[in-house]
Amino acid sequence: MQLSSARILLVVGGGVAAYKSLDLARRLRERGARVRAVLTDAGKHFITPLSLAALTGEKVFEDLFSLTDEAEMGHIELSRDADLIVIAPATADLLAKASHGLAGDLASTLLLATDKRILAAPAMNLRMWLAPATRRNVATLRGDGMLFVGPNDGAMACGEFGPGRMAEPLEIVAAVEAALASPAAIAPPASAAKAGALAGKRVVVTSGPTHEPIDPVRYIANRSSGKQGHAIARAAADAGALVTLVSGPVNVADPAGVHVVHVETAREMLAAVEKALPCDIFIAAAAVADWRVEAMREKLKKSAAGPPRLALVENPDILATIAALKKTRPALVVGFAAETENVVAHARKKLARKKCDLIVANDVSPETGIMGGDNNEVHLVGAAGVEHWPKLAKDEVARRLVEAIALRLEDAAQ
Repeated sequence: MQLSSARILLVVGGGVAAYKSLDLARRLRERGARVRAVLTDAGKHFITPLSLAALTGEKVFEDLFSLTDEAEMGHIELSRDADLIVIAPATADLLAKASHGLAGDLASTLLLATDKRILAAPAMNLRMWLAPATRRNVATLRGDGMLFVGPNDGAMACGEFGPGRMAEPLEIVAAVEAALASPAAIAPPASAAKAGALAGKRVVVTSGPTHEPIDPVRYIANRSSGKQGHAIARAAADAGALVTLVSGPVNVADPAGVHVVHVETAREMLAAVEKALPCDIFIAAAAVADWRVEAMREKLKKSAAGPPRLALVENPDILATIAALKKTRPALVVGFAAETENVVAHARKKLARKKCDLIVANDVSPETGIMGGDNNEVHLVGAAGVEHWPKLAKDEVARRLVEAIALRLEDAAQ
């Protein structure tokens, strides 16, 4: 479905970010969407029904027990007539009500009564967003199929800084367009990990390549796209984990609901991982450059003497460094082995050498199309043996890996 023919029901919760919902309504309407709005009692403390009506061009709905609106069961009609329901801002209170199936006001009632997809744009203080109760609620809602966009990092109205800022209106518009264009992409996956198997766990994931400068315009890198690492971070968040994704330079969008740290070099990636500790699970999916050179301050020029000689220096081994920690070692350390021959044998040696708990091994020979592609065929190597998985979409590999990690943590706890 195109946004130009879509019917959007906008639920505005009570938070300072409610002012952004006015711009969101305008942005949606200028792209041709029909927007109807529900304004909560808390939302009316921040914006007025009149301003929302002016920007949507429609009546604003406020009261569950309105005699005129409920004469024809208005909350049922509202919940079924839209192509997509957007909650912006999605406050901790609204998410908690939706997660527990409460229906004490118009907004929560229509969320419970709807048979349509829901996109939430959370906005709250960072401590509220990071609170275990909110993480459990978000995990439940993701498992039920609710989509999320944001929250972003930034300064709060309360003066604190961190994750909790509502996504910007154009970010939400892009998420709306994606949801309308790809409805199958948001269906709840079959994986049991979606039910919140990692709820409350702190997970750090590395993804993508690193770029090691040679001079101001050249660098050493590899062909990693970051698709697999980003998919793992997204799947861990879907399973209820609090995820930090440390990403090298990629052309893949940041996963929603994940705290992302962007880096370029291997040394920057290690520093970002160490800053994100302690955590329960570390997944080193990034294809880190093994070597770097001492970068030149000026651009190298061609010379009659021939090409320059580059002296390579070994980069820090992020996986081995984290696995060797004493006090702050994560309970589970997972590495990746990208090989072109003897895949499982090399992975077993890497498992022992790096002293990690699991290795996800794959064949990245050019003919496989795995590097930069959308599919992957992996072998999960651990001390107990090897699991051979068929070729799967990288999103499905990520879900299976998160499920396998959750089962191992559960076994270790027993």
